[in-house]
Amino acid sequence: MAFDQQTRNLLQRTVTACRRTLDREFTAQLQELYGIQPDGSLAPLASLDHLGDEPLQVARLLRERLNHLEAAQPAEAQTRTRVKPEHVSRVIREQAFTVLNRLAALRLCEERGLVLECVRQGTTSEGFQLFLTSVGNALGDTHEAYRTYLHCLFDELALDLGVLFDRFSPLALLFPRKDALEEVLHELNGSGKAAEGDGLSPEQFAEIWKADETIGWIYQYYNDEAERKQMREESSAPRNSRELAVRNQFFTPRYVVEFLTDNTLGRLWYEMSGGATSLKEKCRYLVRRPTEIFLKPDELPPSAIPPLNPDAEPSSQEELLRAPVHIPHRPLKDPREIRLLDPACGSMHFGLYAFDLLTVIYDEAWEIAHGPDDAAKSAETFAPFVTFAASFPDKAAFLREVPRLIVEHNIHGIDIDPRAAQIAGLSLWLRAQRAWHQAGVKPADRPRITRSNLVCAEPMPGEKELLREFVEQQFPAGERPAFAFLLKTVFDRMTLAGEAGSLLRIEEEIRAAIAEAKRLWKAGPKHEQATLFPEAGARPGQGEMRLDLSGITDEQFWERAEQRIYDALEAYAEQAENGGGFQRRLFADDAAQGFAFIDLCRKRYDVVLMNPPFGSPAESFEGKETYPNSGRDIYAMFVERMGAMRTSGGRIGAILPRTGLFIGTMIDLRAQRSEEHTSELQSRQYLVC
Repeated sequence: MAFDQQTRNLLQRTVTACRRTLDREFTAQLQELYGIQPDGSLAPLASLDHLGDEPLQVARLLRERLNHLEAAQPAEAQTRTRVKPEHVSRVIREQAFTVLNRLAALRLCEERGLVLECVRQGTTSEGFQLFLTSVGNALGDTHEAYRTYLHCLFDELALDLGVLFDRFSPLALLFPRKDALEEVLHELNGSGKAAEGDGLSPEQFAEIWKADETIGWIYQYYNDEAERKQMREESSAPRNSRELAVRNQFFTPRYVVEFLTDNTLGRLWYEMSGGATSLKEKCRYLVRRPTEIFLKPDELPPSAIPPLNPDAEPSSQEELLRAPVHIPHRPLKDPREIRLLDPACGSMHFGLYAFDLLTVIYDEAWEIAHGPDDAAKSAETFAPFVTFAASFPDKAAFLREVPRLIVEHNIHGIDIDPRAAQIAGLSLWLRAQRAWHQAGVKPADRPRITRSNLVCAEPMPGEKELLREFVEQQFPAGERPAFAFLLKTVFDRMTLAGEAGSLLRIEEEIRAAIAEAKRLWKAGPKHEQATLFPEAGARPGQGEMRLDLSGITDEQFWERAEQRIYDALEAYAEQAENGGGFQRRLFADDAAQGFAFIDLCRKRYDVVLMNPPFGSPAESFEGKETYPNSGRDIYAMFVERMGAMRTSGGRIGAILPRTGLFIGTMIDLRAQRSEEHTSELQSRQYLVC
């Protein structure tokens, strides 16, 4: 089925209907079962004693989640009587989009043969009926058995895709009751109210779930146009991170994705391979000149501008087109080190097409590694791949690893919307599964994808008490003040991560914090030491930590500090999961997500592809000092930021409005980009923007 306007309208109505059902259902559950009202009032847990053990545990976890959003101490979670209404709304929204994303993911998996039929026919689905033959009536009524069956599927899929299917995620504490679940399933299968009047049979509606772009349209349509319009009417600029995300959730058309990716990632490999690549046929939008001359290493092109002859006839467009173009030498690179970033990734549409090109790149890199070109194989940037490729018994074994390598090494994405992390992760996982299916690799023989490079930019957790506890548990006494200073600085700087996303220059902030701490250490105790975590000083003589750096005796400490923070967070998260308390796990998970974001900001990328937000940034993120040349327009800030995050000679492909070419407030940005572009050309590199 083609994704024409009629099909997109049908999918939009379907997604909207599902969202409204789930929002209504989870609002009712919070009120009727768990004593949590939309106005933020909380019933005492003692009044919920009539609930069974499992619902009562859910009530506790919901309160801990709300307490975490309030940035309060863990001890307050079960005694708190009120929270902010917006935090209740956020919990409802999180639970609703997680359930919808999971059910939609199962429908996509069904149509691709990755799971037995489980959602298409609801409780009469083949997979569930087979499950019933094993468990019989042991799990209660049909709805309870079906819920357990779906949870088993979630657990199995979570091994590869924990970001979406982790059943113990704080975004997945609720599950719809019988009537609401059936209503959502009817909508997803084309037998609900959304599909009335379209004249499509369920079999025809199922064609929607076979298209790769379905998940991207689901991402865009989750927030309807009426909500977006209301936000714009109420404020000219986004007031928070959610409004910034909702206002800018637009699915990038396929032809735009192909054009930008062909002329960045495709062009990169085209130049590395000296034009000897099948990408020149596969990339239908790749811009090439009829006469291209690839220069050898250290070979300089002839003068690009011939002497001016006023008597000469002007060249025609045809003559200019056919004029020789000298392409500077670009050395081959280990394909595992070719990094691509989408800094506002949404559903990762750029990454899906880039996956196709990277599959070709890995295939051709294998051939080069086993070919006769010794000069190419000995190149410093390619030699590690030659050794890596030699570790496989044959090409088939190597190609079996390629989908995993692409997800784990090449494609990176950042977004400010947690839905994007779920859907982008699902999109890449499904694309990897399709690659294995096309190669005839059976599910049992497919390598496990152990990590991805997709992160949600969110503030660090706000519980200062837990931050102090973390420092005291994970670091030796003499080093605690130094780590407390570094962590508190990072946590404070990350406050705007939700509003700024990729624009937050957090890696520079960390370097500055380490440099400042190192300066204070070298200066010695010549000044009054600051008190860290002063808000935790409820107990006299306790809860205070002074910035005493006398326990640091080795200058190498500062080189290892950042990695030690990562290691300590991993240990703290494991401890939290093994009985350390749900709110401590929330703290550890949020901190780990924050440092994963920082890690992506520290890297440099060969290719940046983006459809950045347009208009004004969120009200809380001014950005004037950080991006003085961008004229208070967020897309211009992205251009400036990504220019600094690319490698030398890296390429940027972006969808941009024409205003930046003309308006006076961006004259400095145009001058900056022109200067950088000239510098790139002079150093025999290219920038596409």
